[in-house]
Amino acid sequence: MPPHVLIFPLSMQGPVNCMLKLAELLCLSGISVTVLNTDHIQRSLIRHTDVLSRFSCYHNFRFETISDGLPDDHPRSSELFLEILEGFRTVTEPVFREMMVSGCFSSKSAFPVTVIIPDGSFSFALDVAEEIEIPLIYFETVSPCALWTYLCLPNLIKAGEVPFNSNDLDVPIQSVPGTETFLRRRDLPSFYRCDDLANPAMHILMNQARHVPRAHGLIINTFETLDASILVHMRNLCPNIYSIGPLHTLLKSRLTIAPQSSVSNSLLEENRTCLTWLDTQLEKSVVYVSIGSMATMTVDQFFEIWHGLVNSGQPFLWVKRPGSIVGEYDDDEVSKHLMYETKERGFMAEWVPQEEVLAHSAIGVFLTHSGWNSTMESIVEGVPMICWPHNVDQQVNSRFVSEVWKIGIDIKDTCDRFIIEKAVKDVIHLRKNELIQSVKMLGEYGALSVAEGGSSYMNLNKLVEDIKSMGIKAS
Repeated sequence: MPPHVLIFPLSMQGPVNCMLKLAELLCLSGISVTVLNTDHIQRSLIRHTDVLSRFSCYHNFRFETISDGLPDDHPRSSELFLEILEGFRTVTEPVFREMMVSGCFSSKSAFPVTVIIPDGSFSFALDVAEEIEIPLIYFETVSPCALWTYLCLPNLIKAGEVPFNSNDLDVPIQSVPGTETFLRRRDLPSFYRCDDLANPAMHILMNQARHVPRAHGLIINTFETLDASILVHMRNLCPNIYSIGPLHTLLKSRLTIAPQSSVSNSLLEENRTCLTWLDTQLEKSVVYVSIGSMATMTVDQFFEIWHGLVNSGQPFLWVKRPGSIVGEYDDDEVSKHLMYETKERGFMAEWVPQEEVLAHSAIGVFLTHSGWNSTMESIVEGVPMICWPHNVDQQVNSRFVSEVWKIGIDIKDTCDRFIIEKAVKDVIHLRKNELIQSVKMLGEYGALSVAEGGSSYMNLNKLVEDIKSMGIKAS
């Protein structure tokens, strides 16, 4: 039967963005694709992007939706992560199983699915795939370095390195091969900072550690040169790895669109006037600040960052996402100095077209939460980073940025105006040449990987051929 891939993203901005890019690449390769989004995600995409018209040109593509088990007005924030998980467990998982076993995607349907590509955290999807005997390839949208710590979790527990038996976060970690010389407790994913292995987040990670190696393959958004030190170990557990990053540049190269433009899969409305403001700024002078689509900060942290930015003396573009600041503050609390300097040198927006912002010549440094999409986009555009990680894979990513790739500064577990001011001055002035040279070199390796004959280019071709052969076997 003809290959028909079901792509099933985790219902968050980063995974949805990555998986829609993969969907378009597979469509361009002649494979029929269905993307299964939650109702909430699909409504947000339709409201803020041209996703329906963009995908309408592919006769081999369609969207389907599934409930996430939450009411429409639920904020779906990182603070309510456990509620999101519970909705998936009680509602989404049983409906997905019915769709695959006897419903619209089953062998009984007019157009059965031949390969499932779900988010790596959906361990239940592999159980269903094995039950109905169709191949499954996981797509891990977190970083390979963080995923490797997930896959090493059983060994970390066996060695007594997780859970932590003291509050000292600078203790070296020895049970993640390839990272023994630089990884500390504080650099492990935030979920590991617990004293209870039975908590739901740890349960998900243990399931990933058990399920991912059983899949037919594993797709990751990286390129071989960037993560060679991790991939050599990961392939001992998961031999069939398709590294096809940087995914957003691979898609641009296949669509032959301008590198500085972007294909928007945003769940929030983008303020594009910031690009006009950037046009008025000096080259490599602006601090771009964004903590992504899910992370939050307290009011105190907000003011520390604000003071640090103003005191650095640099112009700044700050994404102040609705709901990103936990707590209330009165405008009267804001000093006249902060207000004046921000009016003179700052631009605040609720959400921006990040790929285009990072590609702008005025951006000198990215103060980031260290999400994997943001990290990859920054590397591609040759922008050094100041890393202030929040959760999931971000603690690991920030350590690799500072200690392995040496393309930025890691300020995790601190939020102090003097540290932020110093970090900005270090990147923009003191360490400018060193950091720009390092990140530019990595960006060039990334560009080579997606060019014809490059590693990511060839890995995508292999993925396409493997999916087609799986379809033939299914018939």
